[in-house]
Amino acid sequence: MSLKNKVAIVTGAASGIGAASAIRLAKSGASVGLLDLKEKKAEKVKLEIEQFGGKAIIMDVDLSDPERVENSVNQVVSEFGRLDIVFANAGINGVVTPIEDFAPDDWDQTISTNLKSTFLTVKYSIPHLKKDGGSIIITSSINGNRKFSGIGMSAYSSSKAGQMAFGKMAALELAKYKIRVNIICPGAIETNIGENTHPNEEKLKKVQIPVEYPEGSHPLEDRPGQPEQVANLIHFLASDASNHISGSEIYIDGAETLL
Repeated sequence: MSLKNKVAIVTGAASGIGAASAIRLAKSGASVGLLDLKEKKAEKVKLEIEQFGGKAIIMDVDLSDPERVENSVNQVVSEFGRLDIVFANAGINGVVTPIEDFAPDDWDQTISTNLKSTFLTVKYSIPHLKKDGGSIIITSSINGNRKFSGIGMSAYSSSKAGQMAFGKMAALELAKYKIRVNIICPGAIETNIGENTHPNEEKLKKVQIPVEYPEGSHPLEDRPGQPEQVANLIHFLASDASNHISGSEIYIDGAETLL
């Protein structure tokens, strides 16, 4: 119970990495605020946490809306009395299309959902984290940081590169309050993010560049990673076992981007 008496917020908590991480944190003793638009899916995560004696509440929130984010963070603190861990994980792939065909509104939606939501989640958590210090973890990606062959994903990759820079800026700014900030960069992980991916296959053909890997594109395990593997990393970064780590990016991709 390494996180006993700790309180965590997880955004994008209804599925995938967010759900697995919320469950992992709760199993270590943390009370968890589940923040997501998909409230019905979050109910399943909450039920699983409660089945092993954990505590969780659900906040139905549009993470690009400042007022709703602030209210949700405050409600979690009001319910559990404190805040120690913030996992800013929510995100979408969004529209996948050549730059010249990108509709400005589609670009804005991806940047807002991924980057603005990270900023808002961190911003409204800081006043609570300053009381006793804590850990902020941001889900970025290999895309835009160590991989640039995702043709058509310019908005997504830009948002993920932005999260990296934001996380490092925040790590230095918040160090005096004993708030650590780290950024994880997953590779291919088996989640349902494909539901929020909208490729324009016909238009992508004109800019597609073939990327030929050696046999197998996931060298370590010969398959995409699992959300639970990422959740183990989140638990480590949330715990005191990582209390001298801040401003770091950690790639969790089974050596995929070393090919």
